Amino acid sequence: MSPEIHLAQQPEADALLGRSPLAALVGMLLDQQVPMEWAFSGPYTIASRLGADDLDAHDIAARDPEEFAALLSGKPAVHRYPGSMAQRIQQLCRFLVEEYGGDAEAVWADVPDGRELLARLQALPGFGKQKAQIFVALLGKRYGVRPPGWREAAGAYGEEGAYRSAADITGPESLAKVRAHKQEMKAAAKAGKAAGTTATRATGTTATGTTTTGTGTTGTATTAKGTSRSKTSKSDKGAKGAKAAKSGKPTGN
Repeated sequence: MSPEIHLAQQPEADALLGRSPLAALVGMLLDQQVPMEWAFSGPYTIASRLGADDLDAHDIAARDPEEFAALLSGKPAVHRYPGSMAQRIQQLCRFLVEEYGGDAEAVWADVPDGRELLARLQALPGFGKQKAQIFVALLGKRYGVRPPGWREAAGAYGEEGAYRSAADITGPESLAKVRAHKQEMKAAAKAGKAAGTTATRATGTTATGTTTTGTGTTGTATTAKGTSRSKTSKSDKGAKGAKAAKSGKPTGN
């Protein structure tokens, strides 16, 4: 019997996530920089546009990259960055074909323990440590995949009674709690960053890490040098951000 999943908050999309290991992996891959239910409804949207009832790693891996990207870009788009995510999905499927014969479930079917499960997931294209830990927790809490040590491998995401990630969603109420937790984490991170910036300004530390004295030739030269580097850094960041936005490339894990 397929597990009862409520990640997409849409019956058909959640049913696909429940019966298709590849759909679950693709949904987890898409879960960044967009609302969670948007990400996890993506596999169903892709399957529907392919005219299929399920996702097939062999089929997706072999498709023309431009055509597959166009398929994800159609309205409504599968992701905020459909072109870049289309590439990541194809990379994931090619890896599954090469390493697991195209069978996504083989990633965890015979895994001996949580540590190995985490390692296998981290080896997947697009899966950093945090995403891999969340998926370990998702497998354990919602799919019944519980090798020895899976909670430890999942870290904080493996804790019971917490509302930290997709692994803790059982319906609209828990989704709201997870979303609230994420907003709190973002606010705390933003506040910490602001506090760090204020502390740096208070000490008068330049970009070179040298404290200015406000007097003397050396102090003036250092300040000028530090200011110049600071401006260059901001410009570089702006250029990179603009380039990323233009290319439709997501940032982050």
